[in-house]
Amino acid sequence: MGHWYTIGLFAGLGTAFGIASTGVLRRAVFGFPVAAVIAVALALAFDGTAEAVAGAVGAACGAFGSAPLIGGALRRGGTRGGTAVLLAVASIVAAAIAFIPIVGYLEAIAVPVLGFRVRRRAPDRHAGLRTLA
Repeated sequence: MGHWYTIGLFAGLGTAFGIASTGVLRRAVFGFPVAAVIAVALALAFDGTAEAVAGAVGAACGAFGSAPLIGGALRRGGTRGGTAVLLAVASIVAAAIAFIPIVGYLEAIAVPVLGFRVRRRAPDRHAGLRTLA
């Protein structure tokens, strides 16, 4: 294909690694460095520095984009193990579809946008009981 394909591939794989590591470690602050190291090492093993940068950017997008989803699931009563398993499955699917041309770029854009939407729609506080009048 071309150089643009491998850059998009590693951006999508980095996004998948970010989703998985944040799902396991439950915080983007801890999940991002792990995902970035894995994505950069994988990219440097197969290709060059442009792919490594794309992998690190994708890891940041995946980690920080999936963090609001994880926080919301755990706040609403989801278990840590169940949330981690569901996000592991989601990251496997994300890694698989990253091999489709251009989709890796779209994943790196879509995950933070969806995470921002989840964060924006979440209520700040519980309203509490309201009187029935």
